[in-house]
Amino acid sequence: MGNMEISGDVLEKIVSEAAMKLFDFCDYPAVKYRILQLVGEAPDTERIKRLHGEFLHSDIVEQLYNEQDIKGGWGQFRSKDYSVKAVFPTSQTAIRRCLYIGLTYDDRDILMLANDYLEGILDGTIKAKCSEKNERANPWQTAEVCEQIEAIRPNNPICDSTIAQWNYIAGRAYEDGEYSYERDRAAQHEVFLTREARLVPMQPGLLLKRRGQLGRGIEEAMLCHLGEGAYHNGYFWAECPEKLPEEFVGSKTRRWFHSFNFINQFRGGARYLSHVVEWLLDNRNKDGIWDYGPQIKDPWGYFGNFSINRKYAHNRVVDCTMEILSFLFKYIENNTWQEAKVPDKSAT
Repeated sequence: MGNMEISGDVLEKIVSEAAMKLFDFCDYPAVKYRILQLVGEAPDTERIKRLHGEFLHSDIVEQLYNEQDIKGGWGQFRSKDYSVKAVFPTSQTAIRRCLYIGLTYDDRDILMLANDYLEGILDGTIKAKCSEKNERANPWQTAEVCEQIEAIRPNNPICDSTIAQWNYIAGRAYEDGEYSYERDRAAQHEVFLTREARLVPMQPGLLLKRRGQLGRGIEEAMLCHLGEGAYHNGYFWAECPEKLPEEFVGSKTRRWFHSFNFINQFRGGARYLSHVVEWLLDNRNKDGIWDYGPQIKDPWGYFGNFSINRKYAHNRVVDCTMEILSFLFKYIENNTWQEAKVPDKSAT
């Protein structure tokens, strides 16, 4: 773990320049529109209004629109139905895709209907099969549903009680600045009336949707516990920031981004990611953008593509660069709010 040597203003300039190089490189309206969102172009410029209209009728938006079911979802929420052949394995996956490509609540009603679907799961009007059969399943799924609701329309009152529960649990688990399994277990047993030793995983994605309620001290403690865990051991995949690939171009490079993005949701994550930013900037290609080469097939599918046109020769460059730009802009957002130099913990 190294020092964050580049100031926020300088880094933002470098990343914005890379984004505009992709803007000039690729003619896809969905790519151009998302880039303008990321660089912060005002929503009322003629350029972004024109691209927004083209984006709404792009192939990737049409696919989401056509595959959405009458309930507003895309099949089961979290548990894949293997008896059905579907483009999107779960509704949770499709909603994440909507948010990743830049759809908003009012765009062709896709996320509006998805929000209605999620609220229906919470109020019981829509049945959602839990992926596990134990006492942790319902509170776990409820937290994940609320996380997506808050991503679509922040501060939805339907999530108030769930977020309050998790704020209480997090406050107990990290009350002295370090994680305690015993305090976490006691709080979950109290709140969820459960008895198992196994717990619902901490829900940083949900809690950080309303980080003002969480408090800086708890977020810092979560970063030190969960972020450092992902730094050393990875998140979802074993590939972790502590051990970056020897070569940027490799068949599994994309797997590292699961860990990068998990840590990147926290403010102050630069202590674990500043060397990752340097590594990414050092690995731009001759066009000033990125290409990590052909990737091994993800058994769960890959949903970061910005076109379903397989004939375009530069799809991989576009998708790789968009994934990196999304990471870098979030890194800037979560680390330049205080320009203090990040302490070097490489010796610890």
